[in-house]
Amino acid sequence: MRIALLSYRGNPHSGGQGVYIRRLSSALVELGHQVEVFSGQPYPELCPGVPLTRLPSLDLYRPERPFRRARPMRDTIDVAEFAIMCAAGFPEPLTFSLRAWRELAARRREFDVVHDNQCLGYGLLAIDRFLPVLATVHHPIAIDLRTELAAARSRLRRLSLRRWYGFVRMQNRVARRLSRLLTVSGPSSEAISAEMGIPRDRIAIVPNGVDTAFFKPLPHRPRVPGRVMTTASADVPLKGLATLLEAMASVRERRPAELVVVGRPSRNGEIKRTIDSFGLDGTVRFVSGISDVDLVHLYAEAEVAVVPSLYEGFSFPAVEAMSCGVPVVATTGGALPEVIGADGESGLLVPPGDPPALAAAIGRALDDAGLRRRLGERGRERVGQRFSWRRAAEATVHEYEALVDRC
Repeated sequence: MRIALLSYRGNPHSGGQGVYIRRLSSALVELGHQVEVFSGQPYPELCPGVPLTRLPSLDLYRPERPFRRARPMRDTIDVAEFAIMCAAGFPEPLTFSLRAWRELAARRREFDVVHDNQCLGYGLLAIDRFLPVLATVHHPIAIDLRTELAAARSRLRRLSLRRWYGFVRMQNRVARRLSRLLTVSGPSSEAISAEMGIPRDRIAIVPNGVDTAFFKPLPHRPRVPGRVMTTASADVPLKGLATLLEAMASVRERRPAELVVVGRPSRNGEIKRTIDSFGLDGTVRFVSGISDVDLVHLYAEAEVAVVPSLYEGFSFPAVEAMSCGVPVVATTGGALPEVIGADGESGLLVPPGDPPALAAAIGRALDDAGLRRRLGERGRERVGQRFSWRRAAEATVHEYEALVDRC
């Protein structure tokens, strides 16, 4: 098949969108399909054999110059992007979908199907008039909004959040009008149905995968005693980093321990204040922009990996850590139990947002080398049996074919 794979942003070093686009597109090509990725900034890093068409935005949220245009405005889409940003909204899902519509309208005969990666902008409905469209929804963004509103400390902050997340209404409307959605887990399917008003029979579950030949144990690389590792792709309450920091303060009262965070905190944000308030300065290290090779090395050096999220639709950090043979401590938020398995079998599970329970589980793992070894071995076995990119690509192609047959 000839597949146009859309991703409004594909940052390879922050969040799961870049991982999803890179690995799924590569697996589809390995099955013999023709795939072209269309993306806005930050652009994904794709595997050889997968072409990338850049649909440049104004790139208003790049860390080095936020809220400044990366180039002059050229058309009405650029004007809309800048205006929505000025009104404190997030314009990228809408404006990327319009750029994709403009590009694909001129190239409609080159593709059989269009696969959107949670952009869900109004431009998809225009594309759907001349090419079959389906979309992957990893989880409803309304969950992120609700979590951030609960953590907001002022009325002004809540107003700001509602403006920023204004695109959620658009995503719900577009999702309801598409004939087929994909998601990555049973809990995500349930949440999409409940939050977005979509019948369950229009949602197919296709779990993500992991490259077990790349994400693997490195026995020659020694573990660092007391090292705990986590990934916080976004400095938001949903990821539970503040809960983990409070737990680490308790862990350190009983034993030496350090935390490595793969991610970048907001400058002078809540995470920095939390580190200071618990006296963790010097024992928490943030790393960002690292390669996959460096990431595997970090996993090899960690004694425990933690996924403290309040909710996850799937969790690439969990399956990557398990594939590397690192024992995982995670919450029961969203799909994490479905990914990790039963508590005590291939990982340790605790309730979300519970620092004492999280601290107890981390301490238990750090204190018991036999437990760490057993969880690491069983975690890798589970990933190998259940989460394969080839299997994900095959199931996705089945959905493409069924959609094309119906159109």
